[in-house]
Amino acid sequence: MTLPLSFTIPAQHAGKRLDQSLAELLPEYSRSRLQSWIETGNILLGGVAASRKQKVWGGERVQVTPEAQPEENAYQPEDISLNIVYEDEAILVIDKPAGLVTHPGAGNWQGTLLNALLHYLPQAATIPRAGIVHRLDKDTSGLMVVAKTLQAQTQLVRDLQARTVKRVYWAVALGVFERAEGSIEAAIGRHPTQRIKMAVHADASPVGKPALTYWKVLRQFPRAAWVECRLATGRTHQIRVHLTHLGHPLLGDPVYRGKNQAAGFSPGLPSFLRQALHAVRLGLAHPISGELMEWEAPPPPDFANLLQELEQNHAS
Repeated sequence: MTLPLSFTIPAQHAGKRLDQSLAELLPEYSRSRLQSWIETGNILLGGVAASRKQKVWGGERVQVTPEAQPEENAYQPEDISLNIVYEDEAILVIDKPAGLVTHPGAGNWQGTLLNALLHYLPQAATIPRAGIVHRLDKDTSGLMVVAKTLQAQTQLVRDLQARTVKRVYWAVALGVFERAEGSIEAAIGRHPTQRIKMAVHADASPVGKPALTYWKVLRQFPRAAWVECRLATGRTHQIRVHLTHLGHPLLGDPVYRGKNQAAGFSPGLPSFLRQALHAVRLGLAHPISGELMEWEAPPPPDFANLLQELEQNHAS
């Protein structure tokens, strides 16, 4: 926070609203920003908080304490622990916990993986997105690769586009699958009315982008299945959208869950308060040496316990 600004409302502003007067007197700040400062108490009129619609009559003392918007401080280093699976001079492979946001965005401007990377790798500040090559949803756990150099990032992005990066997930999906394995190729784009959701679109739609997921049932339980999914493409929420499109939303999914799965509960199934999705394996050609490499991350305790409980319930 910078030092407060103090000044007097000029007489010729008599009758104006406070926010109108300030917008003219402080043109270096947008009107919306000044309005937000009024609402947060960063602007005092005569020593007390005011409303933006309050009229001024000239001669009032104003104190303005400028404050950056949350997004302006988003790209700051933060000391957040990382579970590092592998590291060399070019890449970093991380086992991301559920609950950690990958990249700053609305409602999550601090405390993200990007902030952690900027602290752990100060040189990441010179690389787009701090070296992040692909994302995992906040409540999806598992493996991610991060580039430590621009050269490595460029090559990894090319490999992702060429579909040569192997990304395998474990999921627990609702319902009984009719087949043991299969694939779904259906374009994905923003939902037409619910902006936080993605949806399947017709291939000819300008909104949807091509998306392909391979799936295999590892264990079928009476009301749900343990499913392995392999991504050929990497669209936002791809597995969640594709499996929902097949009629098998993920257990605990807060966005795509069925109407009977409110608050992480589904009839006859263990409770699970996040989408049951874990990035279990990651394989790629090293961006510098070309060596083929692969890593596996066992599921975190909540996911492992879920599988165990499903198995025990099935056996009883």
